[in-house]
Amino acid sequence: NNRFYKCDAKYDYDLVVIGGGSGGLACSKEAAQLGQKVAVLDYVEPSAKGTKWGLGGTCVNVGCIPKKLMHQAALLGTAVKDAKKYGWQISGTVCHDWPTMAEAIQNHVRSLNWVTADWLISLLYLLISLMMFHLVNAFRRNNMGAMEHGCYSDVALECAGFLTGIGLDTTVMVRSIALRGFDQQMAGLVTDYMEAYGTKFAWKCVPKRVDKLSSGALQVTWTNTQTGAEQKDTYDSLLWAVGRAPETKALGLDKLGIQLNKETGKLIVGADESTSVPNIYAFGDISEGRPELTPTAIKAGKLLARRLAGQSTELMDYDNVATTVFTPLEYGCVGLSEEEAEKRHGKDGIEIYHAFYKPLEFTVAERDASQCYIKVVCERGGDQKILGLHFTGPNAGEVTQGFAMGFQCGATYSHLLQTVGIHPTCAEEVVKVSITKRSGLDATVTGC
Repeated sequence: NNRFYKCDAKYDYDLVVIGGGSGGLACSKEAAQLGQKVAVLDYVEPSAKGTKWGLGGTCVNVGCIPKKLMHQAALLGTAVKDAKKYGWQISGTVCHDWPTMAEAIQNHVRSLNWVTADWLISLLYLLISLMMFHLVNAFRRNNMGAMEHGCYSDVALECAGFLTGIGLDTTVMVRSIALRGFDQQMAGLVTDYMEAYGTKFAWKCVPKRVDKLSSGALQVTWTNTQTGAEQKDTYDSLLWAVGRAPETKALGLDKLGIQLNKETGKLIVGADESTSVPNIYAFGDISEGRPELTPTAIKAGKLLARRLAGQSTELMDYDNVATTVFTPLEYGCVGLSEEEAEKRHGKDGIEIYHAFYKPLEFTVAERDASQCYIKVVCERGGDQKILGLHFTGPNAGEVTQGFAMGFQCGATYSHLLQTVGIHPTCAEEVVKVSITKRSGLDATVTGC
């Protein structure tokens, strides 16, 4: 959610960046290192619960970093259970202490805030609505108790996963589909695993109101959109994870002539991150059609700074950006989903190689591996260029990151088969896939 202004020499700064998130800070640092005088404008509006944070934006403070650390806490809980099968003698009750974890994670986040601020040339804390991303909550406008009785997050399934993992009774209410924009077969495997893991799901349900009872519990009333039935239940806490939208209306951007997408409120930008007004650029979450991912914002910001300083002409390549969902069973992907590949190339124009595999770590621990799955989407003809790669299993981010580089080199199915795997790993199963969906054959991996 970053905007970039290039100023003429008569102004105090060469460059002004609005938004102290990952992208804005990366752009600012790059510009400063290139000799530019830079100002960063950042402000965090406290939440309804009074929560506020320092520099770094969503990722550092309330996104990627704390989320991954809490996910790790949950994985360690599972590892403790597995340890007994591996011979570890663990006496007494094993339980999780939230305050200990929270304090440790908060201390790490604060250390990142200070490190970030240390190198800034000029930091101005200003109330600038443009950089503020707020949760989209139509229910809040209907006065149904969301603002006063809920807290907020951008990551629904990941939060539900680690909350379940540390022993909390957790329910996810899904209004439509899970993991919108991702391959839906993979999304189904993720939620199937979560249900087996202990997370409850209320599918096709829309919340209607929230009431705080005299006991302090929260009573949530919702409607099942398939049956029309109204249901209610009580919970200790309520977390809204219903998406975000840019707060762009208050700046009068229409008076400047900046073109916005009227539905999303995001800024329409060109390949060089330029808006419809000269010298005003936008990159990161605020830009229409861009991935809302920290690494893309960082790279786009650095490249923009170099171009504006006359040091480069390189543009950001937004195709084939890898990502991972840190749910209890992690899901990593790069390239096209099966649905998108079929849409672009036709059902007969793609070939899908797949495999169900069992991680070696799961064997002794006797863990169910029904949802550990690999899917490689290829063009059917020619060299069978790989269009998409999808992986559910342990360390999905580490596995996917390695294969992502192959996409930059035009990897084909033949390249995959020519690659020698590292044994015994989950990643090696990717280079061994040979069963096509079209064949209808059993894709379960057997042997070691």
